[in-house]
Amino acid sequence: MLKPVIGVMPLWDDEKESIWMLPGYFSGISRAGGLPLMLPFTKDEGELDQLFEMCDGFLFTGGHDVSPEIYGEKPLEGLVASCKKRDEMESAVLRKAIEKDKPVLGICRGIQFINAKLGGTLYQDLPLQHPSETDHHQKPPYDIPVHEVDITEDSPLYKCLGEKKIRVNSYHHQAVKDVAPGLEIMAVSEDGLVEGLYLPKHRFLWAVQWHPEFSFESDENSQKIFGSFVDSCR
Repeated sequence: MLKPVIGVMPLWDDEKESIWMLPGYFSGISRAGGLPLMLPFTKDEGELDQLFEMCDGFLFTGGHDVSPEIYGEKPLEGLVASCKKRDEMESAVLRKAIEKDKPVLGICRGIQFINAKLGGTLYQDLPLQHPSETDHHQKPPYDIPVHEVDITEDSPLYKCLGEKKIRVNSYHHQAVKDVAPGLEIMAVSEDGLVEGLYLPKHRFLWAVQWHPEFSFESDENSQKIFGSFVDSCR
């Protein structure tokens, strides 16, 4: 049986002007039975259509900040580093995925981008706009859990994990502020930040703020998230 092909959004290195990839995204998908494929940056509609047909689902990765222009704000000076080519391509892929009901998993920037594109807003910089004692920007190693999240009991994430509280790793300086219309919360951090969202009635559109790509080898819950995503793509 052919494995489901998962299109993985590339990361961009400003200094080297190069696309790159964290191996954990690929390894998490592979362990769950999927075949990961890093997508190129393109705005060409024909190329996007072809790539879309090749893939059974899409992983929206971490990386650059989401441009505040997407949610109608000006960037805080010196605190936001966005990537226009990522925002443009991911906008097209997300739109197509929702229209065609193809599975989507968002991680870190992924939850922020999905929320912003669907009409929500973000904290541009947590230390400035949402100061907290909770560690949202941990130091290596990144697979160590550093804070708790509460799982909403009627959410698909609770059905997947079977736990009301879990501990997660955390490495981000932006986060969901106002939740987009249509999205539902499925996890909240101990200091009140949205840590998980989903789109009801879509075959699979989940997004989490933490990093299962760093923790899937040692954390069963991270493995289950990748597993549910890949299973939905079959």
